[in-house]
Amino acid sequence: MYENILLLMDCSSVDETILNHVVELAKIHKSKVHLFHVVHAHTLDQQRVLVANTEECLLRAQAMLEKEHIPASFSFSEGEPSELVLAKVTGSDFDLVAMATHGHTGISDIVLGSVSRILKHHSDKPILMLQGEK
Repeated sequence: MYENILLLMDCSSVDETILNHVVELAKIHKSKVHLFHVVHAHTLDQQRVLVANTEECLLRAQAMLEKEHIPASFSFSEGEPSELVLAKVTGSDFDLVAMATHGHTGISDIVLGSVSRILKHHSDKPILMLQGEK
């Protein structure tokens, strides 16, 4: 059912929740997993640090998946997260989009929850969202 899973990584502490869940789901469905993160930097110095952290984060998650015999790949883009995530999902061959959420409510959901909100309203793919551990 889920041959190709897109796992959106936040490269923060909330990732562990969704990563563990996707490992189990991928084992059941014999899925391939593609990890994706968007670097959103405001300065060149910040960009350098965030790109290095992103590569480390994605390599670590890929190794975890491969240790469980789950084929995994990764990519990242730089720019506006909600736009780039929606572009990655739209027209893709992913069967499922998975991500952890921070659990923002009210006005903070509008301001900080832009990726999950955009996906909920504009994606044509099934979406799995789990609230990350706080």
